[in-house]
Amino acid sequence: MDDFRMNVKYYREQRRISQLDLAMLCDCGNGTIGGIESGKAKPSFDMMIKIAEALKVNPADLFIRDSSRSKVELKDSLKTYFDTILARL
Repeated sequence: MDDFRMNVKYYREQRRISQLDLAMLCDCGNGTIGGIESGKAKPSFDMMIKIAEALKVNPADLFIRDSSRSKVELKDSLKTYFDTILARL
């Protein structure tokens, strides 16, 4: 989750959006975004999707930011990861 929270902050700052603005876009409280960025709160899957949409990034970009890997490689590894999680449900 450290990559996720750091990437949320990174992309939020890149887009010059305050925590309050992001919270409004995600229909949540300002404390929720602050808690996520500080690592004190764990977002739900739905909240992760809302954050990605609000920041106009692919949800995968919030989990891994590694420019040494191609998008295809990244998508394949994330698909495998999420398929594993979904199989457990």
